[in-house]
Amino acid sequence: MFPAKFEYYAPTTVNQAVALLKKHRDAKVLAGGHSLLPTMKLRLAQPPVLVDIGKVKGLAGIKVAKGGATIGALTTHATIAASKDLRKQCPAITEAAALIGDMQVRNRGTIGGSLSHADPAADYPAVMIALGAEMKAVGPKGARTINASHFFKSLMTTALKPSEVLTEVRLPPHQPNSGCAYVKFPNPASRFAVAGVCAWIALDAKGRCAKASIGITGACATATRASKTEAALRGKELNEETIAAAAAQAADGLDCLSDIHASAEYRAHLVTVLTARAIQQAVARAK
Repeated sequence: MFPAKFEYYAPTTVNQAVALLKKHRDAKVLAGGHSLLPTMKLRLAQPPVLVDIGKVKGLAGIKVAKGGATIGALTTHATIAASKDLRKQCPAITEAAALIGDMQVRNRGTIGGSLSHADPAADYPAVMIALGAEMKAVGPKGARTINASHFFKSLMTTALKPSEVLTEVRLPPHQPNSGCAYVKFPNPASRFAVAGVCAWIALDAKGRCAKASIGITGACATATRASKTEAALRGKELNEETIAAAAAQAADGLDCLSDIHASAEYRAHLVTVLTARAIQQAVARAK
């Protein structure tokens, strides 16, 4: 398996990368390469130009402060999974990172590359949506911030413009009496999510649900949220019955995928089961 011929550039700054993308409109950005290179070898993708941002300084690393967490786009899954500071503030993202692929993929793959690729079975999108994360993108007109709820547009399509580079991910600060969790049912070979759910729950002074945010990945052509479940949880005392009743609505209105790995009906069932588990874990952490 050999890719088609392409030109290769390795800029050392974000501005250089943006300039190259502006000049070569059909170029593709290369980060960790675990998503792009396999499709190129199969010639499912044949970009005439590759812009490798691996040598751009300042795009890797994790900063955790009172105002939230910032993760550089070139930060590997393994680094995220191993971060004790991230685990204290937001265990869902470290859980998601630890469940990605195998050791080789986690050591080379990056959060920016995964999010930009927007694979429907990727793990991070559910977490980004549930936590209300923001993505910083830099283009010819400067930097802009894109909320996760507007970032994932459709199958392998994001809100990034052709000449923009995703540079960092911003997570909001931890709120008192809140908890989050990510669970998934993985494909046994690829470890991609047949279905995955991230739940973020905040409790009020009486232990009832003040806020709820549920992100779903793997089940549909793009990541989405379980709006009906979120609404069903708010203001309720979160016991076994109320969680089960709310989770039962998680797949309502979803256009679930059907393929060789799972039928649409099975994916919808997984979504309800995983939603209940994620909520239970998030509530336990919030308490």
